[in-house]
Amino acid sequence: MDRKYSLGEYIDIINKALGDSVYAAKDGQDYITEAMRYSLENGGKRVRPVLTLEFCRVCGADIDNAIPFACAVEMIHTYSLIHDDLPCMDNDDYRRGKPSCHKKFGEEYALLAGDGLLTLAFETALDGQTSVTDANKVKAISVLARLAGVDGMVGGQVLDLQSEGTSPSLEKLQTIDRLKTGALIKSAVLLGCYAANVNDKKLLKSAEEYAACIGIAFQIVDDILDVTSDSETLGKPVGSDIKNEKITYVSLMGIDNAKAEVRALTDRAVKALDAFDGDTSFLKEFAVKLADRNK
Repeated sequence: MDRKYSLGEYIDIINKALGDSVYAAKDGQDYITEAMRYSLENGGKRVRPVLTLEFCRVCGADIDNAIPFACAVEMIHTYSLIHDDLPCMDNDDYRRGKPSCHKKFGEEYALLAGDGLLTLAFETALDGQTSVTDANKVKAISVLARLAGVDGMVGGQVLDLQSEGTSPSLEKLQTIDRLKTGALIKSAVLLGCYAANVNDKKLLKSAEEYAACIGIAFQIVDDILDVTSDSETLGKPVGSDIKNEKITYVSLMGIDNAKAEVRALTDRAVKALDAFDGDTSFLKEFAVKLADRNK
């Protein structure tokens, strides 16, 4: 319970658990599980599941409690990436330096692979936990469903699509990203707390504040990298925001002001951790790493 983990250790734990979660399919269905596994195992920073595990640890519980929740969050994130890459959405041929799911398996199977990961997420979330109370399991599933749906990630994607070719305000852009990117990060930290059977409203509110700040900061950094980086470094096409006529933080604020906003949000995220009694040094350093990343 008191053991601290490195980022690399967390990623290894998550990758193994994800690999174990995609079980063998019946004859004739293995092609879709291959597509699901391909997308899950195609690298990634594992930001969301890492947060789930670390918030569970900070709140005083064994991270084993949180592994099913962590896998569920990453499955939902991965399903969203599969669907984002489809021709009807962002039409991206590469993801993390490899062919997108639809380029390798076909559009119809990519669509179904995303659907499969979404449903497997909820099955996985309820698997194997013995120390999490039933009440907190229900809270966790409710939060995950809501923040992955119309009130969260899906709703943010809708607003993002509707904003193409328009000139949304900074406030509207923040609303889009609070839902599209921030909602699933919020669910990740809350599920970590629920895995530790935390019900203290002050702690949950502080966890939400941390998530909200790094969620917006994460998206601003994405916008900055879309105009300052290259496809080889990012492992995906750059310049898609300009191509799709999307308004971004860079286009509204300029690069320098966007970078300043990232620093301010990171400071707020670090401050929010003061509410926790446990060692939050990992979470503080993690927020800074996300702000300083180059891919």
